[in-house]
Amino acid sequence: MGLILPPSISRRRLLIGAGLSGAGLLLNGCGTSLGSRWVGQLTEPLNQAIEQLLLSQSPVPEFPISAIQPDQLLINTFDETPQLVPEQFRLVVDGEVNQPMQFSLADLQSLPRKDMVIRHVCVEGWAAIVQWGGVQLQTLAQLVQPKPEARYVFFTSADGYYESWDLASSLHPQTLMVYQKNGQPLSVDNGAPLRLASPIKLGYKQSKWVTQITFMNELTPRLGYWEDRGYEWFAGL
Repeated sequence: MGLILPPSISRRRLLIGAGLSGAGLLLNGCGTSLGSRWVGQLTEPLNQAIEQLLLSQSPVPEFPISAIQPDQLLINTFDETPQLVPEQFRLVVDGEVNQPMQFSLADLQSLPRKDMVIRHVCVEGWAAIVQWGGVQLQTLAQLVQPKPEARYVFFTSADGYYESWDLASSLHPQTLMVYQKNGQPLSVDNGAPLRLASPIKLGYKQSKWVTQITFMNELTPRLGYWEDRGYEWFAGL
């Protein structure tokens, strides 16, 4: 069970405050200089341990539909935008699971859908309130049955982007594989046919154009596209 914080103190605010005190032991890992990478390597295990301690499986408060900011979600890509044919799309879910599976977009849409209105927070300093609709990642996990030793989840995208999450964050009730944005089919620029969305992680953790989800018992040297360039791995909010 996570720590109970006063309503006015978010997990992210607490971590930032800790990072600014105590000789800066907690850093957000966003620097890319040699010095910051070296310091990040020393402090990241402490960062991760404390953020995991603060992670709760309780839902994050959501917003009313009237709060949606339809023009605030900026389009960020690290490379070219892939053009996937929805009818040919397949999501592979494999790794340390008992029942590896493939899902078409129609398969995913036939599963129970969850809609949520949350704040998408970018490490660049902007945010947007967005409604996402899709299937809970925990629902897919129930189908493929991760093995007891599975501790992490690796996401592969059609554009070459890659990300890894801890298992607890992946199975949070508001971690979704989404195919709708603001009540409409997801656009290609926003990650169609399928992307990650969750209010508990910074934006760079929320991969677009996801084609494969792999459960793992340990992390590989490829932590994530931006993490491998100095960003924080856990990146919790």
